[in-house]
Amino acid sequence: MFAETVKVLHQEEVQGGYRVLALEAPRIAPGVRPGQFVHVRVPHMEHAVLRRPFSVYKADGEILQILYKDVGKGTRTMTYLRPGDRLSLIGPLGNGYPDMQANARPILIAGGYGMAALYLVARTRPVQGVAFFGGATAPDILCVDEFRGLGWDVRITTQDGSLGRKGIVTDALDIWWKEEHEGAPVEAYACGPNGMLKAVAERGMERAWTTWVSVDRNMGCGVGACLTCVLKVYDEQGDWVWKRSCKEGPVFESREIVWNEK
Repeated sequence: MFAETVKVLHQEEVQGGYRVLALEAPRIAPGVRPGQFVHVRVPHMEHAVLRRPFSVYKADGEILQILYKDVGKGTRTMTYLRPGDRLSLIGPLGNGYPDMQANARPILIAGGYGMAALYLVARTRPVQGVAFFGGATAPDILCVDEFRGLGWDVRITTQDGSLGRKGIVTDALDIWWKEEHEGAPVEAYACGPNGMLKAVAERGMERAWTTWVSVDRNMGCGVGACLTCVLKVYDEQGDWVWKRSCKEGPVFESREIVWNEK
């Protein structure tokens, strides 16, 4: 983990208010693992005590990229960043996605921002599989070309039917399992809203998948000190304990989490 003042290289709007911000971060970027995040001091918001967490979308050499959406004062301020501006980051933070088990078939399940958070997973798996992307409308479906460029079979679902299959992302997942799964052990990687994660976890437990989920919790400090992001997780004795999503997570195997508390 490093604290680093990084340089803005460029940013661009992708679609629907989503933007990609590229940063030169020679200390942080080389150490990023899939599923980790950075904590950003939003510029020109001196009254804001807390930093903001952002999943790392891409990390190449000394360059990292984050994908965010203009949804409030903090992210609106970030849209004004220009090449050469400076930004304070802490990272890489959190416990990311582990290496894939041998002989497993990988699948990705993502909603909204989760598509960006899973890009490094897709890029680092030894084999390609199926990526299930879900959103409310077409503008919420991100990074499709990037995943297809890596060789992944992308299946799209939108709630209004404006792109891909009409429904929710687990609908497409269920159809694939019923009609196309060939019997190989499945290792699933999921990132998105907590309701989606719980639904994916239920399917993983029913079908004996290894299922890694990146939980969505409000974070304060980002380094495990403030305890605002804790969740209940089973210990080895089957009792529950508190764990910090910013430190022990945000990635957990789905069977670890006490889902009936969500």
